[in-house]
Amino acid sequence: MRYFSVFRMTSPYFLETGAGVVTRKRSKVLKAELGLTGARSSEAKETSKRRGKDEDKTLSDQDRFSSADAQKDPAAADPARRSQGSSSAEGTSAKDRRRRGGVRPEYEPAGGPGRGDAKKDRWEPAGWQKQLDNIREMRKGKDAPVDLMGAEKCFDDQASPKVMRYQVLISLMLSSQTKDQVTSAAMTKLRDHGLSVESILKTDEGTLGELIYPVGFYKTKVKYIKQTTEILQNQYDGDIPDNVADLIRLPGIGPKMAHLIMNIAWRKVSGIGVDTHVHRIANRLGWVKKSTKTPEETRVALEDWLPRDLWSEINWLLVGFGQQVCLPINPLCSDCLNKDSCPYANSYNKKRSHEPPSKDPYS
Repeated sequence: MRYFSVFRMTSPYFLETGAGVVTRKRSKVLKAELGLTGARSSEAKETSKRRGKDEDKTLSDQDRFSSADAQKDPAAADPARRSQGSSSAEGTSAKDRRRRGGVRPEYEPAGGPGRGDAKKDRWEPAGWQKQLDNIREMRKGKDAPVDLMGAEKCFDDQASPKVMRYQVLISLMLSSQTKDQVTSAAMTKLRDHGLSVESILKTDEGTLGELIYPVGFYKTKVKYIKQTTEILQNQYDGDIPDNVADLIRLPGIGPKMAHLIMNIAWRKVSGIGVDTHVHRIANRLGWVKKSTKTPEETRVALEDWLPRDLWSEINWLLVGFGQQVCLPINPLCSDCLNKDSCPYANSYNKKRSHEPPSKDPYS
């Protein structure tokens, strides 16, 4: 390590060494410590080597500290978040200073520390708030089938909470692949017969099939209803599970039903209930970053950006909108308030005069 009498820096108040830049006052101290009188001495050379080795050892110890403690404490691996009095906290090290030949200032990012760790804004579709307000406007009449005969209208609100929750579960089991009008009629017959865990356990499958006919796949649903009811009696004291994980273990219950059951029966928002209507409309409006093929994929995509306080409302809004305006076949795009901003409406209007109507791929 050498000390120079001719300096690179223009100011006479600094002395530059291989280890960094020191003030003239500090240089006098160093000269006194090393016994420098203007000529290089062997003692000064040996002292410089020892200092370099000590600095290397210090850096080696810091490296071991970072690697060993980073797993225990992520902050330990961040020099800026360790000791404020250490050289690492100042953003550089003695070894780095020797390599660069001088001290270089480093600055905090604009906005202070930690700004670089902020999460990037999540993707969301352009103009979705306006589109949602338009759908609310088109749904303000609340006269779609889901409003009059949906799952929230099918249970006996005078029944005990346990029976009410069971009826919500049964109504949603029946609603799969079935129009609300048919589901409502079946629920009326079941309630007249006696719709509770005890009464269904006493009902044979033949009678139960007659009561729910003509709901879609009624024979399979009879088996699911019987199996589910037995599980509720044996494992849940005649009540229904209060969480999605246990609900989807029941025969005939999928994620869409589970989230709707949690919302209607338990008054808890656990996720978005996505059926064919929600799946279709979300893809038509471009509310998914890329096209989805299943309702479950759509649910995941929507929950990634849609504010949670809208999760409960969105199913009801889009189902009724899909029943009245955004139909699976021949949607009423010309009557829709979103016709100018909906990607599907723009392409549909262009093709309508040239192609025969066809079933939508998202229905």
